[in-house]
Amino acid sequence: MANTWLKTAVFYEIYPNSFADDNGDGYGDLKGIIKKLDYIKSLGANAIWLNPHYDSPFMDGGYDVRDYFKVSSRFGTEADFDEFIGAAHAKGIKVILDLVPGHTSEENADFLKSAEATPNDMYDRFIWTRGEWDFPQGFKAISGRHQRKGNYIVNFYSTQPSLNYGFNRVDDPNWQFSYKSDEAIATREWLKSVMRFWLERGADGFRVDMADSLVKNDGDQGDKPATSELWRNIRAMMDEEYPDAILVSEWSNPQAIRAGFHADFMLDHWGNPYNLLVRGEEVQDGHSYFDIEGRGDAAKIAESFSEWYGKIKDDGYLAIITCNHDTPRLGGFYTHEQLKLIYATLFTLPGVPFVYYGDEIGMKYVKDIPSVECGFARTGSRTPMQWSLDKNAGFSAADKIFLPTEIDKAVNVESQSKDKKSLLNFMRELIAFRKTREELTARDFEFMHAVGSEPLVYRRGKLVIVVNPLKVKQIAPVTLAKNDKDIFSVGKAAKIKKDGIECPPLSFTVFECK
Repeated sequence: MANTWLKTAVFYEIYPNSFADDNGDGYGDLKGIIKKLDYIKSLGANAIWLNPHYDSPFMDGGYDVRDYFKVSSRFGTEADFDEFIGAAHAKGIKVILDLVPGHTSEENADFLKSAEATPNDMYDRFIWTRGEWDFPQGFKAISGRHQRKGNYIVNFYSTQPSLNYGFNRVDDPNWQFSYKSDEAIATREWLKSVMRFWLERGADGFRVDMADSLVKNDGDQGDKPATSELWRNIRAMMDEEYPDAILVSEWSNPQAIRAGFHADFMLDHWGNPYNLLVRGEEVQDGHSYFDIEGRGDAAKIAESFSEWYGKIKDDGYLAIITCNHDTPRLGGFYTHEQLKLIYATLFTLPGVPFVYYGDEIGMKYVKDIPSVECGFARTGSRTPMQWSLDKNAGFSAADKIFLPTEIDKAVNVESQSKDKKSLLNFMRELIAFRKTREELTARDFEFMHAVGSEPLVYRRGKLVIVVNPLKVKQIAPVTLAKNDKDIFSVGKAAKIKKDGIECPPLSFTVFECK
């Protein structure tokens, strides 16, 4: 791999609407982020993933881009963006941007040109059927909105017309182009121009939204050979022109690494290790390993994680999240003591950690609030950052803000910074510890014990890590030498006994083996 910084990166994900409002309009902005860079650095994060900052009508929280080459005025000016990149770099913080390659906003100028009645140079940049009565099975087609004959295909909402990267299997040549066609290749080259624009502005790479969804009729969820071919072409461009930049995919499948991505997210999908560890209750009759009543199954985690890691460990990285802008926060489902165990486990598994803003203080998923900007169920994970007990939790001085804040005496940065035992200060200690041990960023990894709700034990080089998620003492049947030393722990440290490792309730321990 041409770049080396990803290996030791710890990312902090920022949803810019919700992080810090500097100008008092009720929305977060780039100036607000700039003023909080020291806080991000104090956490130990050395990289930021910035959710979409582009010009947008915000019909899907910014994932509907009106102009890919412009900063949204909601977040500031072009100069503010350049200042943000410069300030982050000056503090040793990399910045990757959210790339939205699959669709634009319906207000995008290229789309509006493609919707004109007369053919033009944008006519095939988007996917249109050839007749106004065509409603192809298996696609979402929007009709009657424009003068052009035909209906346009959308990926998700009606406001998000699908860009034309072509089809692997062409079922109807009247309107479906091959992914090898000149029209599809022109869209791919346009995407490269977007990437070059922001990389030239100082961005250090991209997180790619729905990376596996570009080429249509492209096999199953895993392989997607034509989409993979497209990304390998883009990766070749990056390796040649921007060898230090990275690509992180929202694919959640080892195929993403084979397709040329440097890292791929282990998302909250059924059967994924992340789901089995902390969100198994979302599946019928499922339970997480961290279920305090002991209804989880470590063996399933070991099987799933080992399968994933075995396929990618030599070529790329897993991107391991505390949560993200699409996923209900863990705070509220677990106590802070449990969150410490969870974060310690996630951050000592092999992969690149991603902290979602506010997870480091245990912000909660807010239920039953009205959907804003088509967030729907996701809205509850996008509430403003809780900085203090001041007005709007210190997020904004505005009288009206775009989402309600939670005022919580225990869950805010100011209060937790003063408490040595807080979740925030634990996160600082955990990330600092991770940076001191090369084993935790190396490739070596094996599960040593993974049975039911018994302690989970895994090895990272000279380190052996033991987790007990239950509120009762347990013995892990793993033999260590008497002089092996515990060097990091949550709760009381586990002890080495003749019959195994004695794990106190709700404990996490790292042993250094001689």
